[in-house]
Amino acid sequence: MSLTEFDAVIVGSGPNGLAAAITLQKAGLSVLLLEAKDTIGGGMRTEALTLPGFLHDVCSAIHPMAAASPFLQTLPLENFGLEYIHPTICVAHPLDTGDGAALYRSLHWTAALLGSDATVYRRLYDPLVRRWSDIANDTLGPLSLPRHPLSMAQFGRHAIAPALTLARRFQTPGAKALWAGIAAHAVAPLSSIATSAIGLVLTIAGHTTGWPLPKGGSGRIAHAMAAYFKSLGGNLETGLPIHSLSQLPSSRAVLFDIGPKQLLGIAGHKFSPLYQRQLSRFRYGPGVFKMDWALDTPIPFTNEQCRQAGTVHIGGTLEEIAFSEREAWNGRHTDNPFTLLAQQSLFDPTRAPRGKHTAYAYCHVPHGSTLDRTAVIEDQIEKLAPGFKDRILARHTMDTTALESYNANYIGGDVIGGAVDIRQLFTRPALRSSPYRTSAKGLYLCSASTPPGGGVHGLCGFHAARRVLKDLFPGPVKNNNLLFL
Repeated sequence: MSLTEFDAVIVGSGPNGLAAAITLQKAGLSVLLLEAKDTIGGGMRTEALTLPGFLHDVCSAIHPMAAASPFLQTLPLENFGLEYIHPTICVAHPLDTGDGAALYRSLHWTAALLGSDATVYRRLYDPLVRRWSDIANDTLGPLSLPRHPLSMAQFGRHAIAPALTLARRFQTPGAKALWAGIAAHAVAPLSSIATSAIGLVLTIAGHTTGWPLPKGGSGRIAHAMAAYFKSLGGNLETGLPIHSLSQLPSSRAVLFDIGPKQLLGIAGHKFSPLYQRQLSRFRYGPGVFKMDWALDTPIPFTNEQCRQAGTVHIGGTLEEIAFSEREAWNGRHTDNPFTLLAQQSLFDPTRAPRGKHTAYAYCHVPHGSTLDRTAVIEDQIEKLAPGFKDRILARHTMDTTALESYNANYIGGDVIGGAVDIRQLFTRPALRSSPYRTSAKGLYLCSASTPPGGGVHGLCGFHAARRVLKDLFPGPVKNNNLLFL
């Protein structure tokens, strides 16, 4: 008989590490959560990047998947300080012609403003939104037999299509561009199979739970999850970078909220040759170039919908966005990259001093790019909001090198945990009976490099923890603190 110090150890406190820790702690296990940095959160951190009093989200900013997550919805995070704010408009997409389109929480209001595409839009999304509660768990998880096969089949026949194929349903430039911008969150060529899946899920989320932002910054999600975890009796330690398994206390299970490359460095010697090869062949996608601004006033968009939106997609028409995304995937820059912009302070006055504002934006760039995209992004915004540059008090930029330095999981600036295509959509990081198991007993992967992939939803960690419970703790745990073997 041997005594373990913990039932499970989690390495990494991003949304998935926190989700795994909560799931296992709720099951009655004793759990230790370790974080390399002095603060928790992974991609959920908020810092004064520009000037004192201006709070900027370092990575994630707007959170449709957090609001839509079947796992996060079950947690009482509002009791631990988390409050979501819903912008008037989820997403606005302006065009150079002065018009554009927008995603509202209301499906029918969104459709009504799409002109001749209104009926097509309602026919596509009405049934998917109505059945979303039936298919959300199956859509946002590893491959499995669906609980509602007919509803899942209806979603799947649209989701498997390239985004460019689904775009043919629409006739107006605004509807096509709106769809392209949302689908481009896949960070993949819009001609690739299954790029419609990301666009459909994010649009459905907009019409069901919205695209909210956390009051006070994305770090509030991390702090609420950590506070809840500790209220359950969980143990959390920061400032402890892990480079070797020998640094970890004894436990039955170790779950890693890190990427395949880092996992090989820590535990590769424990894996089978086949699994080592599989991890070493894992592919990372394009990176991002990210900017934050302290502003004297809100961005003076000429498009009224942009002035009411939490998120603004910049990059022009369907064709222009498709070109930009294809070029970034193929290692080339463009003069008009697809750019995602967030305006948190329009709706959350805690983000800036009274009367001042913040803005956040990033564009997709080739993997590992170090090219400064500041002028390109600011020129794009200035074109849509004349006078924007005159409002800038300070700016902060991060290229792919800075992003990887900030978070070692962001290899080459890839912030979604690996390239998203048909080969890595459900089988990431390797084709196995369970994507969360490694080849070594007791070692598991729970990061965004497992299904359902990147985003603040905690579902990679939740599903990995469920796998651990089935594999190693199938019966009731009799002691919440220690496990006797």
